[in-house]
Amino acid sequence: MSQNDESGKNEMALGKYLSTCGVASRRHAVDLVKAGNVTVNGEVELNPARRITENDVVFCNHKKVIPSAKRHYVMLHKPRGYVCTAEDPHAKKKALDLIRHPDHPRLFSAGRLDKDSEGMLIFSDDGDFVNRLTHPSGGIQKIYEVSTDYELLPHEIARLTTGIVDEGERLRALSIRYLYGNKYEFILGEGKNREIRRMLSAVRNRALRLKRVAVGGLSLGTLPCGKWRELTEEEVDSIFNGIQSNSRSASKAAPQAASSLVSGN
Repeated sequence: MSQNDESGKNEMALGKYLSTCGVASRRHAVDLVKAGNVTVNGEVELNPARRITENDVVFCNHKKVIPSAKRHYVMLHKPRGYVCTAEDPHAKKKALDLIRHPDHPRLFSAGRLDKDSEGMLIFSDDGDFVNRLTHPSGGIQKIYEVSTDYELLPHEIARLTTGIVDEGERLRALSIRYLYGNKYEFILGEGKNREIRRMLSAVRNRALRLKRVAVGGLSLGTLPCGKWRELTEEEVDSIFNGIQSNSRSASKAAPQAASSLVSGN
């Protein structure tokens, strides 16, 4: 909790307190309070700005809210040659080993990249965050820059954005956009195991280089390869809010059939 200069007590706004305790994102926590789902010391509290001290007893949806340890949210620019699993005792290069966090949190990856791929990975010790970010129902889009062996022809792009079946799984890019040379931008919805590589194989092509550059509105930006940084509170909230928005709209609107089909110019 933050220090209140007037009272000298550790205080925090109720909405932020719920978010810090892992109950919900900041915006959703405010909604929970306004909806009358939160009590403070046995009384329903409708003001998300109500100051909470360590002596207050808070319940949300009839469950006691317990302050948790600080949560960590980390973005890593994974180099090629590193694996995402932390359990393989034979792996010499683990992506997790590149994150030398001073707090030594137990981090889990929210999604994976294969050994030969590079780019953005998100790690956290917040299990709910990781689960929401990786579950298909969250509707989180991932953007990749892919260099191919051969040019993708218009009918091949159409086939990959319509969808193929490989090993019993339906694979589909939400969109494929030509960049330059033999380089393309792929946007995926679910990000199944080696999905882009398997799709390219289906049209007798292959990925020479594959880089994830964005996840759910978060951009890799200028983060150097092999380096990491903490996500800001605003970035974490944007992920939670995006997941909630996608979940609410999933049952109302079907995915657009063919978005941004562009070939070489």
